[in-house]
Amino acid sequence: MAGASAYDPRVLLKIVLLAYNQGIVSSRAMERVCAVNVQFMAISGDAQPGHSVLAAFVSGMGEQIKSVFSQVLMVCDAQGLIGRQMFAIDGVKLPSNASKERSGTHAELLHRAQRLERAAEKIVAEHQAQDKQGDAGQQMPAQRQRRRDELSAEAKRMREFVATRARRLNAKGQEIKSNVSDPDSAKMATSKGVIQGYAAQAAVDSAHQIIVAADVIGSGSEQAMLQPMVEQSRAVADENTLYTADAGYHSEDNIAYLHRQAIPALIADTAMRQRDERFRETSKYKPKDDVLYDKRGKIEEVSFFRREHFIHDEATDTYTCPAGKALQRKGKVYDVGRGRTRKDYRAETSDCTQCALRAQCLRKPSQQRRSLHVQSSAAFDPNHPGDRMRVAIDSPRGRRLYSQRMGTVEPVFANIRHNKRLNRFNLRGRAKVNTQWHLYCLVHNIEKLAKAGIGAAENR
Repeated sequence: MAGASAYDPRVLLKIVLLAYNQGIVSSRAMERVCAVNVQFMAISGDAQPGHSVLAAFVSGMGEQIKSVFSQVLMVCDAQGLIGRQMFAIDGVKLPSNASKERSGTHAELLHRAQRLERAAEKIVAEHQAQDKQGDAGQQMPAQRQRRRDELSAEAKRMREFVATRARRLNAKGQEIKSNVSDPDSAKMATSKGVIQGYAAQAAVDSAHQIIVAADVIGSGSEQAMLQPMVEQSRAVADENTLYTADAGYHSEDNIAYLHRQAIPALIADTAMRQRDERFRETSKYKPKDDVLYDKRGKIEEVSFFRREHFIHDEATDTYTCPAGKALQRKGKVYDVGRGRTRKDYRAETSDCTQCALRAQCLRKPSQQRRSLHVQSSAAFDPNHPGDRMRVAIDSPRGRRLYSQRMGTVEPVFANIRHNKRLNRFNLRGRAKVNTQWHLYCLVHNIEKLAKAGIGAAENR
């Protein structure tokens, strides 16, 4: 028995790239346009593949798309579109094809499974109670039966996930939330709220905004992606290529890695803007004044008291809180490396229990008293990679070069998200999501090639 005829992978790739270029993400929408749009009819030879064929093609390409991406990158380089002066690394957080409601630690997922099972049992109990009042043996309504089956199936799925999947741990060995639908994705905080998704990464050349490296990570922290992105892009870099990235990629390990590899880089740290006099007048980085302690009515403006709201008395080595109570130093002086020390201060439980400012001072109602952990600054070491990086990025030349980072990488994300309408990934699993992200980066680079070709033709 003969099956359906095979489709040429080159034709399917053309369909997918043209669809992504026009902001068509779903395979069903691609199937529709292949039947009615003359552009898609022309490039496909009127083949009209179904949505299942297109979806399977995208999700099954895997490493092959990386090879195609590299080939297009070589063409971009041959056309002189890679300047190699600066590679800007950044990421954009996008939702995945998974629900936040199915995320949690193993304990949280088991607790949710128990709640779902109780809800299913409640439906059965309510039906049995109705039977006793009315006709016995009456079947449960279909809608209620369907709801009970859904709850039971969801609870079973969560229990099976916990039983078969290992806990996800962060670098400190602490358990982080897993998602039952897409275990590789993660909950991430964005300016529009918390999403369940991936952080899509790109390294972009400053000359013509060509994407020279791409990847995704299912974690809210992007520190782990700096070294992989640098390694991926070094094939088209040279010894003088400058790498730039924001404070989300800053860590002692990353700075030490760049130093060992002798890679020119400007990686911002979290205090960079505080050291920059250009930001001194902005409200976010402006030092706090003394109105908190001197004027009543101003205290309510502070949502949470931070360390700068506590006054240090050097003579007694104590801190005074906004309510006027003293925090005494407890324990030993801890050595945290590079000549830095940490001291711990704690208030008395009796002082915090009845304090009127308790809600602004303690993050959780279960907390009994306020603590402070005060760490001293390290002495400047001109040979330390972190100190050398801070000196470089604070210099006039460093600030001028670093200021080009946003203008290099942000338009690329704007093009992919706004013009190409990639608002979310519609696949699951890091490998498949990475394939889709590479396809969109491929579309971006091909578009840059096409525009460069048009410009060259006009010049001739």
